[in-house]
Amino acid sequence: MIVYPLWHVSHQNEAGDDSSTVHIDESGVFCDEADGDDVKLLGIYSTLERVEERVRQARLLPGFRDEPECFYFDACKLDEDHWSEGFVRVPPGV
Repeated sequence: MIVYPLWHVSHQNEAGDDSSTVHIDESGVFCDEADGDDVKLLGIYSTLERVEERVRQARLLPGFRDEPECFYFDACKLDEDHWSEGFVRVPPGV
């Protein structure tokens, strides 16, 4: 079964020469939690139509309406493993 997790990024990062906040880059919605970006899971939906309806609703709410283009989702298979290789922690300043 395919499901669609829907996320929103509230940006806190300062980037670029003019210290403007980066919302979207060439890869899509930009997110850097180390810079203070706040990622929220709005829900996991069974269809793209339900994702689109939730985005329409959320864009009317405080906070979400301030960054209306900062929603993202991806299709995921249920019972499929992610991060199967583990991860490495990188100390700050390295």
